Amino acid sequence: MAPKREKDATTVVELDSDDENGAGAGPQNQTNKAPPQTTSQPPQQPAIPNNQTLESRSFWRAGDYAVGPTSRASIAQGQLEHARVHPKFLHSNATSHKWAFGAIAELLDNAVDEVQNGATFVSVDKIDIVKDNSPALLFQDDGGGMDPEGMRKCMSLGYSTKKANTTIGQYGNGFKTSTMRLGADVIVFSRAIRAGKATQSVGLLSYTFLRRTGQDDVIVPMVDYDISGNWVEPIIYGSQDDWTSNLKTILEWSPFASKDDLMRQFEEIGSHGTRILIYNLWLNDEGIYELSFDDDDEDIRLREEATRVTSVVAQRKINDLQSHISYRIRFSLRAYASILYLRRFTDFKIILRGKPVQQYDIKDDLKYVDIVPYKPQLAILKEVTVETTIGFIKEAPALPVSGFNVYHKNRLIRPFWKVTADGSSKGNGVVGILEANFIEPAHDKQDFERSSLFTRLENRLKQMVNDFWKSKCHFVGYQPIGFTRNLPKDPTYKSSARLVLNSMNLDQTMDDLPANIVQDTSNGQHGSGHQTGFENDSPTMSNEVVGSADDIEPMTVDQICEENIQLFMRCDAQMQKESELRKTVENLEKELELAKRKNAQLASYLETKRKHKMLKQPTENDLIKS
Repeated sequence: MAPKREKDATTVVELDSDDENGAGAGPQNQTNKAPPQTTSQPPQQPAIPNNQTLESRSFWRAGDYAVGPTSRASIAQGQLEHARVHPKFLHSNATSHKWAFGAIAELLDNAVDEVQNGATFVSVDKIDIVKDNSPALLFQDDGGGMDPEGMRKCMSLGYSTKKANTTIGQYGNGFKTSTMRLGADVIVFSRAIRAGKATQSVGLLSYTFLRRTGQDDVIVPMVDYDISGNWVEPIIYGSQDDWTSNLKTILEWSPFASKDDLMRQFEEIGSHGTRILIYNLWLNDEGIYELSFDDDDEDIRLREEATRVTSVVAQRKINDLQSHISYRIRFSLRAYASILYLRRFTDFKIILRGKPVQQYDIKDDLKYVDIVPYKPQLAILKEVTVETTIGFIKEAPALPVSGFNVYHKNRLIRPFWKVTADGSSKGNGVVGILEANFIEPAHDKQDFERSSLFTRLENRLKQMVNDFWKSKCHFVGYQPIGFTRNLPKDPTYKSSARLVLNSMNLDQTMDDLPANIVQDTSNGQHGSGHQTGFENDSPTMSNEVVGSADDIEPMTVDQICEENIQLFMRCDAQMQKESELRKTVENLEKELELAKRKNAQLASYLETKRKHKMLKQPTENDLIKS
């Protein structure tokens, strides 16, 4: 059979607002649908020279450019004027993502949603653009893909919230905000099979193209093909001239030099799936790429966050802090993706730079765990119970890590949300995990909408921390809240405690010693929540009156806990010294025992010699007499 004649056509979709009837800009098949009213060529604009570069490749400055006068084609008779979306809106809309990893998470969410359509993986990788040898960010999944209508829903924004069949109001703009946050341009390839018809589509959303050509409306060139038969057959919406003009636009502003290179991208997808390529990645203020691909061949990192966390670690001088998941998620995409979803996937993988991400369950590393139920007060009659897992991290109390990991519909929204006051040791090391489907996340899915439900949840989490801390803080070396000791009225107890500390070579002065860690030293003991077992080696007690129990200044529980931690550290050091001294004593005792044995042997030898000499003396006298 002779091959079908290929009819190339590109549809230009303007991102318009919906009219009252909810008419969208979806594709129309020439054989069974009327052509869409937005299939005309882009209006001619006063072009900006192609050699003009962006004023700034930094994301936070990319929206600072002057908008010149524009001309607009006249409205045809019988056609309604529509609201237009200026290209600047793409940038301002993307600023909702303050954090680049939050934008990447949006794209991962889209791939995870395709699990219900058979997706088994999403791959995130870096590829090099041949045109200018620059890096690009690649997302690819093997889900159900997007047909021409689905592609337009993905690439369009500004529609009403009506849920009629002719509207796409139920689709948000997460794809636009996330891709535009990561780079200036994105090209999307997708293959899908719907109702026995196989199609492939490509769409280009280019902030660079819109700026440099001086457009005052967001224009997205798209190309659709019917691949149901043996040959690729273009789906035509407009005229042949539309195809010639718009294919040239796609090839000029995409990272591919020829139509063949463009079409080869579909071969990477297979029979169904989506391939997203984000290029012209944003730079930071220093003129280097915001995303780092060179620090780790199996990871993608944020340069500024990695530098900032390293400096914090250096200041705190805690070696293990940098390796903890709560800090690594700030600069490591692999770490962030490992806790991004609450439940482990069974038949789905996130593949980062060729290596699958191992999902990490924070609950596996908690100790002294409690399960606390919470019933939010909802307006609906249905009762909801949320189970919160709360416990100490295994490194507690050494690492200052705490907070709740709050998920929404399996997706992490707030990692390590600290609900206790800053500067307080209460709750140190306490980590919780819960899934709060009863509150709505914010636009960037990095926080929750402030509502009465959110406020009540925050208050309940504070109470959970207080209750857990009160009952279990002593397990990690803190003094229970409200715990008091009956201090002796003996005026010499303070000087006795001083002698105990001096015998342990501690710097702590008695004026700084908290009341709760001082015990009656008449039996030679001192404690701080846990008995240390140190004895008072001083043979005598001082009779100098230093003060009485009433002289001690009151201290807060937090101060007491901090003092306890310091004393525990010093006790550990002292115990190590004590162990070394014991070994020395044991060695000396062995040497002494050996010396005693030698001494006994010598004494025995000398005694034998003496007796032998005494026995010889009478024999000699007898000889003389004779």
